[in-house]
Amino acid sequence: MSFLSASLLAFSLLAQDPATPTPQEGTPAELEDVVVQRQRLERTVRNFVDDVTAPSMGRGPARWDRQVCVGIANVRNPAAQYIVDRVSQVAMEIGLEPGEPGCRANVLIIGASDGQALAQGLVEATPRAFRPNWGGADRGAQALERFQQTDAAVRWWHVALPVDSQTGAPAVRIPGEEARMISVFAAARLRTQVQNNLEKAIVIVDFSRAEGLNIQQLADYIAMVALAQVDPEATTGGFDTVLNMFTPGVEVAGLTDWDRSYLTALYGAELNQARPSHQSGSVANVMVHDRRAANAVAAAADNPEPAQGE
Repeated sequence: MSFLSASLLAFSLLAQDPATPTPQEGTPAELEDVVVQRQRLERTVRNFVDDVTAPSMGRGPARWDRQVCVGIANVRNPAAQYIVDRVSQVAMEIGLEPGEPGCRANVLIIGASDGQALAQGLVEATPRAFRPNWGGADRGAQALERFQQTDAAVRWWHVALPVDSQTGAPAVRIPGEEARMISVFAAARLRTQVQNNLEKAIVIVDFSRAEGLNIQQLADYIAMVALAQVDPEATTGGFDTVLNMFTPGVEVAGLTDWDRSYLTALYGAELNQARPSHQSGSVANVMVHDRRAANAVAAAADNPEPAQGE
């Protein structure tokens, strides 16, 4: 028997081996690429959350607690009203309650012709407004210096307050106020009842550097950085996000589905893990779930099932 004949015989015997089952008609096969896609989505989401989230030093992500009041200065109407309404609308979409007219602003948007000079002047005049005398308030002196020195069209600064999730009382010592004891309701090494609430956000818009953007683009960008502690130095070129608004050569119309998913996850995640990194991980987990659901809906729309009888 020739080598070729022997090879063909061996191949035919292998193909008939009952230990090597062949897919039967109508039996769905498991596709390896589905697993790969899931792993890729998880990795992409976690990279985004890690890159973008910039909490206070030693703390997990902070978020607004129930209500935001958006104020604006040095911007003419109707642009000013549009920005306030748009930021308030996005806040409402993620479960927050916009403040009534006349409320005390905790999100302050300030227009400027020289953002750097304005930032430096504000910090010099009211340093404690940017770096309060309590732990977990901000990102530190170096970040504040970058806030003042950057030449970005939009700069922002958040102030947070760790509080008792049961009572809302400050969970840190605030100078001038009587120290409070936290009554622990669930003692566990892996859990905490301290949550990090945003107390203030200051957003400065340098209109001399924002030329070419329409008011919707600008308002959506402001909404993103006002409602979440976004790292101004994050590398976001690989993601579909409004944070690429000022990246040369990139066109972004406004908030993307990816951005909405991140904000929804930030405000929907359970952030009671003791480790700050685990809190960020919780945000990523919720976002992964949200993106999978959105992808499934999109896939179903692209491939509708045929009607009976077709």
